[in-house]
Amino acid sequence: MADGTLAAVDEVPWERVVSEVGRGPAGELRRGLRRLVRKGRQATEEDACEPFERLSYGYSMRATGDGAALATVLLPVLVALAGDPELGCRTSFVDDLVGLHEEVAGARPEDVDAGWREAWERHAPAIGALLVDPDPAVRREALGLAGGIGGLLERWREEKDPAVRLTVLLALGTAAAESADAGAAERVRAVAEEVLRTGAPVMRAAAVHAWAAFEPRVAVEESELLVEVVCDPDARFEDVWYAPGVQGAFTREDVARWSAQLFEDEPRTQLGFALRLLAEARRTGNAPVCREMLDAVWQVLVVLPSAAAVLLPLAGALLADPDDGVRYRAVHLLAVLGAQAAPYAEELAALVDDPGEAWLLEGSVGDHARWALARIGDQRALPGLVERLCAPYRGAWSRGYVMGDPRLPEVEEVLAPLGRYAETLVPEVRAALAEGGGSGPLTGTFLRVLAAWGPAAAPALPEVVALLGDARYAREAVNALLAMGPAARSAEPAVRGCGLLGEPADHHWVAWACWRLGGDREAALRSVGAEMASAEEPYLGPIRLLGEFGPAAAPYAERVRRVMAHGGDWARPRAAMALWSITGEAEPSASVLEGCLTDVAEGGDSCGLFFEALRALARIGTVSPEARSLLRTVRDSDRRLSTYRDYRAFLDDELIRSAIDEVLALDARPSEG
Repeated sequence: MADGTLAAVDEVPWERVVSEVGRGPAGELRRGLRRLVRKGRQATEEDACEPFERLSYGYSMRATGDGAALATVLLPVLVALAGDPELGCRTSFVDDLVGLHEEVAGARPEDVDAGWREAWERHAPAIGALLVDPDPAVRREALGLAGGIGGLLERWREEKDPAVRLTVLLALGTAAAESADAGAAERVRAVAEEVLRTGAPVMRAAAVHAWAAFEPRVAVEESELLVEVVCDPDARFEDVWYAPGVQGAFTREDVARWSAQLFEDEPRTQLGFALRLLAEARRTGNAPVCREMLDAVWQVLVVLPSAAAVLLPLAGALLADPDDGVRYRAVHLLAVLGAQAAPYAEELAALVDDPGEAWLLEGSVGDHARWALARIGDQRALPGLVERLCAPYRGAWSRGYVMGDPRLPEVEEVLAPLGRYAETLVPEVRAALAEGGGSGPLTGTFLRVLAAWGPAAAPALPEVVALLGDARYAREAVNALLAMGPAARSAEPAVRGCGLLGEPADHHWVAWACWRLGGDREAALRSVGAEMASAEEPYLGPIRLLGEFGPAAAPYAERVRRVMAHGGDWARPRAAMALWSITGEAEPSASVLEGCLTDVAEGGDSCGLFFEALRALARIGTVSPEARSLLRTVRDSDRRLSTYRDYRAFLDDELIRSAIDEVLALDARPSEG
């Protein structure tokens, strides 16, 4: 067969693909394919990729100079490579054929090369033969060429190899989910029902997956079966469980993870499922399944606060687990729970130097243990904390992570809540600010931390003032000075001439900041007022700054009213707060702010706006009975009040719930009616 494949390579009209070749001439691609074929059974997946790395468009449907697409020109050789039984990496080319077939199926007719369909039909017998190839791996990979549910059902009837039948079953479920044909879905359902009645245990679990792909309720109904099969020590998943388009067989932990994902829309069911698998995995010492199920319960905890009751003691018990990945996940779970994890402070303190890591996840067990202690408010987190937080940024300006996975928080999120320990931490922050001449990757971050610490950050005044001349950091430096209060008044002349003055739009803000540091109040009001008056509606203007002047800003009250009445979602609450500050009257500002609470109360996700309205209501100092009832409903709901689905969900939820409690403690305001 090698000779025939080499002939197919040589017969490609290489001169027709020159315009598509990116990093090397067409002759190099030809020679690379010949080398690949000569390797025969020794050829690897990497070998299969190497020749085509020279192409700038892959198997492009884009027309070349003479009107033919590269995919059309190369189709004969791809078919030959896929069908060559002497080629070790032939499944790569089967996968390429499937990809091209799917691309054409989803493309507009005008986007497909005119010669493609004719070329495909010409090679259809050889392509179809891949579905009945002697090699089970080729038959599995070729299922995407079966022609939809009808072709897959034919393969289901004729296929005898369990390792291929299971893949066909899963492919049927996916195809039914993508089909609008109710009759076709019914035929797939009949197959799944039959397998559930008569199949071997692993095949029955696969039937649940296939059926749940188009009828998700089935996973909940058959959750007991999934638990039973995944926990069955005799189940040999690696022998038969392959998924279309996925390299390699699924292991027990793979099936456990994939099964837990079936319940993503049913978090309480997902929690119960994962806990049962986790208990069995702990009993048998199966660390990979433990890790996967800890990931599953973590995803539940991100959305359901009530899950903490069962997960807190579980995570505490796993702090001593011998597996690094298990300890890592347990510590992270305790860290996000914050003060609730206080009973495990001793165990966490013993782990601050634990170097254990989890594959592809950020930081060490010790890093997360240190953060957990910081969240609890335990001083044992402090020694070396700033240095450890800086370490990932040495020689880099950012970190790498996947949102949604367990990961380390941002430096600011660790340090900002530790203002009570500022006396200990400020010297380390000052040293970090001075590092690199005050121009390191964390300069802005440390300025925001100092601002959060307020007057306690005053010893860092020299380092902050030194950054006023750098336009990159001047605004954050000014904010840090403002937070320091009277101790920073000596910096007012430096602020007046800071780097922000190069931007005219910032002049009014600098004037306001100078006033807050002891400068001319009237000059600041004139500057801010002029900017507000000149702003074209619906531009918000410096409305927050204007509100800081209180009754003195009365000449601009009407403009503020217009913004409150006609501004956007974020403009209206800010205008309401400013109007209250100017007039001293709760209405109509409080009603506008209470109107910003409705979306979240009804299950919406405008949590940022909700929080801003709560903070403003807390300053006004009254709340209506209707808003009080609404806030009790939100407070009692079992959901994270955040749009995030990682550690930030916990931080947001804590802030918002604290703000709810503050507003609920206010005096009642009579109802409008």
